[in-house]
Amino acid sequence: MKFPPTITSSNNARVKALRAAFRGHASEPGDLLGIEGENLIGEAIRSGVRFDTVYVREGNESILQQPALQGLEANYWAILSASIFATDTPSPQGIAATIAIPEIKSAALDTQSAVLVVESLQDPGNLGTLIRSAEAFGVQQIFVTYKTVNCWNPKAVRASAGSVFRIPVTRMPLEQVKGTLRPLGYKLFAAVANSQGATSLVETSLSVPCALMIGSEGGGLSAEALALADARVHIPCAVESLNAAIAGSTLMYEALRQNLARRAEGTA
Repeated sequence: MKFPPTITSSNNARVKALRAAFRGHASEPGDLLGIEGENLIGEAIRSGVRFDTVYVREGNESILQQPALQGLEANYWAILSASIFATDTPSPQGIAATIAIPEIKSAALDTQSAVLVVESLQDPGNLGTLIRSAEAFGVQQIFVTYKTVNCWNPKAVRASAGSVFRIPVTRMPLEQVKGTLRPLGYKLFAAVANSQGATSLVETSLSVPCALMIGSEGGGLSAEALALADARVHIPCAVESLNAAIAGSTLMYEALRQNLARRAEGTA
């Protein structure tokens, strides 16, 4: 591949576009989002994401020969001097890109796996971790409320390790979430820190179809969310409460574990 001349000015239009793409404002399909690093760009390739511009640090062109980056195509290519690349990406890894946020269609809910409902979560790292766990543990759909952080925040994208490119995240009010799930037979489980009025996770049947509800880092689920839930569940542990991402991941794993065990029993 013949590369264009090296860009050495931070006033270059493509450099400005890269900087803007990392500011966290992109949120809708087609908006340009900044990603960086071999692993995350490789996940985007694997997910069929469309690349606008690929940026390579001068002297690091050989990174394009890495197996994870095979098949990388973009509308434009840019080589940045080391000093410019270092100032225009959050944690320079030698390669970055702007991509068009993909349109990920909502799952056709088949009631054979759990869904996750997230209310007012504010930390993008927590949301990204939940998205990663959702893919790992077979959750087919995530619903988030309007006050939840943008799933395309660059920190959320990094924490998701690429799962955000594949797991549908739908933003809607809680009432609408329940209205969507209830006709399909879903039971809503609200995760709470206080065991009073709640069932221990180890004593809770999370038979699908079920929806697992996680609240904000500081306040947990709102009174409205708790009123909509069919049951409350807490995770028995030696500390007062767990990080929202850890709690949600634990619930998703337990739902998967229980339902895999039931299927195995049914075929034994």
